Amino acid sequence: MKAVMVMFDSLNRHMLPPYGAPEWVHAPNFARLAARTVTYDTCYAGSMPCMPARRELHTGRHNFLHRGWGPLEPFDDSMPELLKRHGVHTHLVSDHQHYWEDGGATYHGRYTTWEFFRGQEGDPWKGQVADPAPPEDLRAGRGELWRQDWINRQYLDTEDKQPQTLTFDAGLDFLRVNHAEDGWFLQIETFDPHEPFFAQAHYKALYPHDYDGPHFDWPDYNRVTETDAQVEHARYEYAALLSMCDHSLGRVLDAMDAHGLWDDTLLIVCTDHGFLLGEKGWWAKVVQPWYEELVHTPLFVHDPRRPERAGTRDDALVQTIDLAPTLLEFFGAERTPDMRGRPLGETPGAAPERTSALFGMFGGHVNITDGRHVYLRACHDDTNQPLYEHTLMPTRMRGLFTPRELAAATLAEPFSFTKGAPTLRVPAPAPALLGPQRFGTLLFDLAADPHQENPIVDDATELRMIRLLVEQLRANDAPDDQYTRLGLPRDPHDVHEGHLLVAAQRERADAARRPAARADEFPEGALNLRTPLARLLADPRAADAVRRIVPGLLDSELLTLRGGGSLLHLAAFTGQPDRARLTELAHELARLFPAPHTPDPARATAQDAEIPA
Repeated sequence: MKAVMVMFDSLNRHMLPPYGAPEWVHAPNFARLAARTVTYDTCYAGSMPCMPARRELHTGRHNFLHRGWGPLEPFDDSMPELLKRHGVHTHLVSDHQHYWEDGGATYHGRYTTWEFFRGQEGDPWKGQVADPAPPEDLRAGRGELWRQDWINRQYLDTEDKQPQTLTFDAGLDFLRVNHAEDGWFLQIETFDPHEPFFAQAHYKALYPHDYDGPHFDWPDYNRVTETDAQVEHARYEYAALLSMCDHSLGRVLDAMDAHGLWDDTLLIVCTDHGFLLGEKGWWAKVVQPWYEELVHTPLFVHDPRRPERAGTRDDALVQTIDLAPTLLEFFGAERTPDMRGRPLGETPGAAPERTSALFGMFGGHVNITDGRHVYLRACHDDTNQPLYEHTLMPTRMRGLFTPRELAAATLAEPFSFTKGAPTLRVPAPAPALLGPQRFGTLLFDLAADPHQENPIVDDATELRMIRLLVEQLRANDAPDDQYTRLGLPRDPHDVHEGHLLVAAQRERADAARRPAARADEFPEGALNLRTPLARLLADPRAADAVRRIVPGLLDSELLTLRGGGSLLHLAAFTGQPDRARLTELAHELARLFPAPHTPDPARATAQDAEIPA
């Protein structure tokens, strides 16, 4: 038996032809894939974002209730390691740089062999002391990651040098060498189409459009403040990278054809989550609720034991946690009792169908869907507390827990899945401006409102969804602090009207859904609302205007949240300054720093093109 998994990052379901993508999207190999596989219509992510999703991929269970971004724990069951013990050779090829950071360092070692390719999203790859010289760019976050990415791009000037290409080259080489052998699992995993949307010119040429504005292929994790033309351009940049992914997928399908692998090889094509491209007035993920565009993910599976299912669709409610059990079952390896997922290849009717799916991010909304309704449960008060990380591996994405944090740690009683081991129970900060309380508790009926534009208030449905949520919390051995933070009982039979939150939090939910102020709403002088804050505040007159019109702003923690951005980005992210003060400040800055009297005709033309009709 053999298996191949092709995993993309931030692959948007709604941008793929088998899921009804716009006609202008060029992704013919995803359509070709759907003709050979089962296309799952109701697949949901679980723990987000990148590394939490990969922990689920290994362990077959949710982890976001107990800790945030981090490595595999000593008590975790790792699917590739279980396969290795079962006599299956497991091989990982990847350009996903997070595997080689502090918060991902225990994953790749679970495979028999592995290969890694450098250069994605600010990967600390090429050493250059001198600053790069990027073009004018709309991105606000210009820290070390952004700087390093522009250094890396100098070495990725042709498609054959790009990490995605090298990753698929290595995967195809594994197939060439080993296609006649038995007992192997190959995971081909690319970071693309994750931002930045860096693709070569021939992929961009698939999406011709008039755009003469600043460079823009890396949106900030924020509300949309850009013009319609700029938003459209970023979507086309994503689409260009998606088309590159489609080309790489086609190379795998060609290899499956050439080596005759369809008869004995399981093929899974999947992703960890999606990415908002301006939908609902948002970019990216993490800082907003986990909407359908982010968690309702594409999934394609070819099982050689069931060739009659090729080209069919399946509406069963499935999740990322099902992938590890699926691979273990395919190779005849036992899944462990701690795994909450189930094999996708189970005979229909052999086991009760899943009635709900749990998903979320540590410290954020805790969410449940039954396939029709989606319930996004916020914390019950503004503290978003209590909240604790439960871990024996105190590392984060790119760093370690500090001694100060660990000094407050206590030993927690073992959970059902920790094999008798206690965990460190470390208090987790919950910044007021980053928590789910900003958005309130939300309930959507996907049958009536598939784009989640109109949250509903329906007490009976909310009570039913709360009971499903509590059942999932119990099934996943959620810590006590999660029940307290969410304001929920520990038994679904104890749920009553006093636990309803949708109506009580409706006002803040409606306020949070209002669109942010956008660049073309305000007059612009030489210094303006889009000027980076460091540059704006360096001018005494501008700093004085900010102090007069937005008193207290310069002394608040708000500036630490978006220090690399502008007042417009800050307002979009935090709601402060409000629109009225932004308008007053924009006019004052235009008066103090008037634009040149003789504007550059080319620049004026570009600005005109960016103003929506």
